[in-house]
Amino acid sequence: MNIAVIGTGYVGLVTGVCFADSGNDVVCVDVDEGKIKALNSGAVPIYEPGLKELIDRSREEGRISFTTSAQEGVEGADVVFIAVGTPMSDDGEANLSYVRSAAKDIGRYMKGYTVVVDKSTVPVGTADEVRAIIAAQTRESFDLVSNPEFLKEGNAIADFMKPDRVVVGGDSKKAIEVMRELYEPFLRTFHPLIVMDIRSAEMTKYAANCFLATKISFINEIARLCEQAGADISLVREGIGADRRIGYDFLFPGVGYGGSCFPKDVQALIATGSKLDLDMRLMRAVEDVNREQKSVLVEQVLEHFGARDEAGALAGKTICLWGLAFKPQTDDMREAPSLSIVEGLLRLGAKVKAYDPEATDEARKQLGDTIQYAANPYAAAEGADALLLVTEWNEFRRPSWTKLKEVMRGRAIFDGRNVYTPERVKAEGFTYRGIGRK
Repeated sequence: MNIAVIGTGYVGLVTGVCFADSGNDVVCVDVDEGKIKALNSGAVPIYEPGLKELIDRSREEGRISFTTSAQEGVEGADVVFIAVGTPMSDDGEANLSYVRSAAKDIGRYMKGYTVVVDKSTVPVGTADEVRAIIAAQTRESFDLVSNPEFLKEGNAIADFMKPDRVVVGGDSKKAIEVMRELYEPFLRTFHPLIVMDIRSAEMTKYAANCFLATKISFINEIARLCEQAGADISLVREGIGADRRIGYDFLFPGVGYGGSCFPKDVQALIATGSKLDLDMRLMRAVEDVNREQKSVLVEQVLEHFGARDEAGALAGKTICLWGLAFKPQTDDMREAPSLSIVEGLLRLGAKVKAYDPEATDEARKQLGDTIQYAANPYAAAEGADALLLVTEWNEFRRPSWTKLKEVMRGRAIFDGRNVYTPERVKAEGFTYRGIGRK
């Protein structure tokens, strides 16, 4: 098929590349000239394992191209995916301006019957608006489909190629069959293509992400209770996760969730409820717990040094952060817990040194020169009074404790992801503090 993908962020780029890899001809469209120029020169503007290799292969075989011209992408397409961003507005609602703009371009340039697919995460009812915008621009026939994405940053290629399920919302048998044919190469292991109405598909995306965010806030709140009660969250997690109704996925205590999806999707669901006169109390609690969780490591550092929570309380202290991205295998800094941690430490007067394998450039865009960026983990730890593990990159899991003792001034380890064995860390001569552990 001839496919156009409007938007070359995580979702759009992965979608376009994976469809091209399965034999389709794909045109990826974006208004960002710098991003398109980079892609056409062989660079990839985001870090996602395996993505560059797939782009290079599809480009060599002539199945993928990148352009700023919506007309070039849309007019020859059988299927057009809207995969633009829907950032959170000040009131918590999803900002649909990019979606509306894409819809206008589709209506303006489409030729012949086209299946238009909402891939972006959008509130319930958005498809009706998109349909009306397109219809106002064209006399060509088209069908609208909702096809929410379920991609995890750092594992997006595998998630697309081997999905748990593909959700398709639509009211046209013809469009559904087009989508079934398009996804057939990825469903050979009998994972289902689930067909439903459009509004239910739009809601499915939000419900899935908000449930996962709820699991994270739940285990973090239990971790806080464990600390006060003298229990160990690692053992509690083992005990409850063995129940197949609960499971271990997304049941990791830590410093809170971040990224491009969970924070804005929780807020968007709260905003949707508000518009329909429904108070989403559970979702508000999930967000409150997450916001508080991002300050846990700073609270632990203050307690360790016997300092009060006031400006300048950590003056003269150097704090090392291992990890800045909101999760491993990505350079994404959107809503990353590290931002709240750095803000808290700087407010308290500490000097902050940090290292991240991939996110330094993105972190610099948000933090500027307020912190020092190191070239490797041990350079970040040099002269530090305490080390905070914020992002659990693999290279942080087995550090040289001997080298850390040589370069650090202090002996305090704050494990924001419960990666280390407390007994081992203490045996190496460090003070250890995890999340919800004795």
